[in-house]
Amino acid sequence: MTFQDKIAKPLSESRHARGAGWPDHHCIIVELCKTAKLALPIVLSQIGQIAMMTTDLFFIGRAGPDVLAAAALAGRIYLFGFTFGLGLLAAIQPVAAQAFGCNNLSLMRRSLRMSLWQAVLLSLPLMMFAQQAQSVLLATGQTLDAAQLAQQYLLGLSWGAAPALCFAVLRSFMAAVDRPEPVFWITFAAVPVNALLVYLLMYGELGLPRLELFGAGLATTLVNSGMFLSCVCLAAMRLPFRNYHVLVRLWRFDRTLMRQLIAVGIPISVKGLMMSGLSLATALLAARISACALAAHQIVVQVTVILFMVSSGIATATAVRVSHAVGRKDGLGVYRAGLIGMLLGMMVAAIVTFAVVVARVQIATLFLGGSTGDVVATTSLAANLLLVGSGCYITEAVATIATGALCGLKDTWVPLLFVCIAYWLVGLVLGYVLSVNFGLGAVGIWIGVSIGAALYSALLALRFRLLANKTGLHIRR
Repeated sequence: MTFQDKIAKPLSESRHARGAGWPDHHCIIVELCKTAKLALPIVLSQIGQIAMMTTDLFFIGRAGPDVLAAAALAGRIYLFGFTFGLGLLAAIQPVAAQAFGCNNLSLMRRSLRMSLWQAVLLSLPLMMFAQQAQSVLLATGQTLDAAQLAQQYLLGLSWGAAPALCFAVLRSFMAAVDRPEPVFWITFAAVPVNALLVYLLMYGELGLPRLELFGAGLATTLVNSGMFLSCVCLAAMRLPFRNYHVLVRLWRFDRTLMRQLIAVGIPISVKGLMMSGLSLATALLAARISACALAAHQIVVQVTVILFMVSSGIATATAVRVSHAVGRKDGLGVYRAGLIGMLLGMMVAAIVTFAVVVARVQIATLFLGGSTGDVVATTSLAANLLLVGSGCYITEAVATIATGALCGLKDTWVPLLFVCIAYWLVGLVLGYVLSVNFGLGAVGIWIGVSIGAALYSALLALRFRLLANKTGLHIRR
């Protein structure tokens, strides 16, 4: 039996089972279980990435607040370009997953090869910019000490751009072929290694030179390189990846496929930058109100980011499931995969929302602590904002997962348009009017954001339903 036959057999069996009259509720339960099983290691991998960032900040913070502030500033600069690169590279997921669904091993290999080319090419300007960040920071009015410290950190961090982006490509590919578990185990193992290396290289323990912020950045580069090499070894030697022969002819350049990947990935990158810009705009609006409002606003943002990590994992799984259904020409499966993904996200978000509403005061206290007058006022405002902001947790989850479902259909330009309409033209404008003109302060900002999120999720859900129906009709023809 050929490898293609081994893949095709379960697909043909599933089609036969559906034709034999599986009850609808059984199909829904099966889809829910498969989506959850695929999403869990992806979510845990993302949590592992957060854990590595947290340990970095913990050890850097021991060197003093000035050093921590400089590292945070450098991280913002690095993440801006890195986020754009991740968005562009996200195109591999629907392309490879659809190829996997229709057993097109050649397209799977070529999509991975061209995405690795993209990752290397994108890392070059990112590294060059990071190497010259001090000049940029000085031009924007930063102090010489802060600019020098940030540059020191970036000098060590920037060399890890290429392996980090290549690791992201392999991570997306492994998820696309329904095998995300190895990435989770690699990330899980990397967390303590990263903490140890940051400590040793930054503070010069065990006879190593004291490299300070450069050492912290270098440690992250070494960890990123190790994670990438581990993924390469798995792709080359472990089943089922070994049978895909994904690393052959890496030197071959496919211009046509590269253009397709760029066309799918550019709107994802721009959308990510627009969401980052929205976060900055709301923070600046909160800062105009008061320092208390800004602090409370940031607490709610941090809680929302944690929820987004969970929703993003489910969105990735949903994109893969939708792409698989498209690849095997299963119109009903496309609709079912998207719908089940959104329902799963709603259930998880509802649980998180309930927990946040019940523990909102404790959450605010955890971030702030203390009992002085300013802290008490900020804690009270943060608790109120968590209550108001909870209105957008479920809709944000639906929007994130619906975006993933549309990505599985390679529809990325229209969601970008929806971001402009729902968040910028409606959410941000309404938040400004309510906070400034109506005097609602930070509460008004989050009312506007919540309404924007509701509109965004509704537009995306309707868009997916329309395209899923069209996909089903096209397949039946």
